[in-house]
Amino acid sequence: MKTSLISLGAVIFALGLAGAASADDKAAQAEMKKSGCMNCHSLDKKKVGPSLKEISASHKGKADAAAELYTHLTTNPKVMVDGKEEAHESLKTKDDAQIKNVIQYILSR
Repeated sequence: MKTSLISLGAVIFALGLAGAASADDKAAQAEMKKSGCMNCHSLDKKKVGPSLKEISASHKGKADAAAELYTHLTTNPKVMVDGKEEAHESLKTKDDAQIKNVIQYILSR
C-alpha cells in the first residue's frame, strides 16, 4: 500500500510539472547558484558531478523523472564523489514552486 501511495504521489507530482509553464531560467539559475549547485555541476561539462545536460539525458523518458529529482534536491541523499560517499546538498529554498522550477530547468537542458 505504501509503495502505491508513493507511486501515485510521483505521478501527481509529475503531472503538475508537465502542466506548468516552462522554467523561468533566470530564477532557476539564481537558485542553483545560491544553493551552490554550480560548484559541482555545469551546463554541459562534467565537473565533480555530472553536467545538467547529462542529468537531463539520464532522466529522459522516465515517468518519475521530476519526482526523482525532487527527492534528490530536497533530501540530502548520499552520492559518490571521488570514490567516497558524501551527502548531496539540498537546494537552499523550501519554496515548492522554486524547487519545481529548478527541476523543469534541469530537465529542459
